[in-house]
Amino acid sequence: MAKRTIKPGPYIVPMPTVLVGSVVDGRPNFMTAAFCGIANYQPAVIGCGLNPTHRTCRGIEEHGAFSINVPSRDQVVVTDYCGLVSGDKVDKSTLFETFTGSLPGAPMISSFPLTAECRLLQSVPLGQDTLYLAEIVAVHAEEGILTKDQVDWHKLHPLLFTFPDAGYWAMGEYVARAWSVGKQHPR
Repeated sequence: MAKRTIKPGPYIVPMPTVLVGSVVDGRPNFMTAAFCGIANYQPAVIGCGLNPTHRTCRGIEEHGAFSINVPSRDQVVVTDYCGLVSGDKVDKSTLFETFTGSLPGAPMISSFPLTAECRLLQSVPLGQDTLYLAEIVAVHAEEGILTKDQVDWHKLHPLLFTFPDAGYWAMGEYVARAWSVGKQHPR
């Protein structure tokens, strides 16, 4: 099939939708983000491309920590709302019951099924956004989304985000086991 060259952009793959949390002016604040992904295996490092003008980013820089809160598809309304309103105008700390682990600057949302505490390693300006690279120091998961102590993505039902349509999607069906199905290739 013929291919066409299209304008480069952040739509090469679907992205996870998360709420990034930090403490600003003594209160938890959360922003919706999709430009987040795993950057390293050991230590576990996540990278988040965020516009540094956001209130949440001020907290990340001040405390050297942030949280990643993974919503289920049933939490799409509150997740999107956090991206529509600025923490400078709306106190988002009232939207959720929160908890903290070992990093006081990384508030986590109790009602979200999967959360992580992240210690900032480096901030890298990249034009409009800044890449915040952080070590994942702890992960907190509801028992109901686990199968054999591992996150079961079909139980979690995470949100995905696509660009340029600005759409939320649910994760699709399981296809095959990685590092295994390729053994069937005829070579």
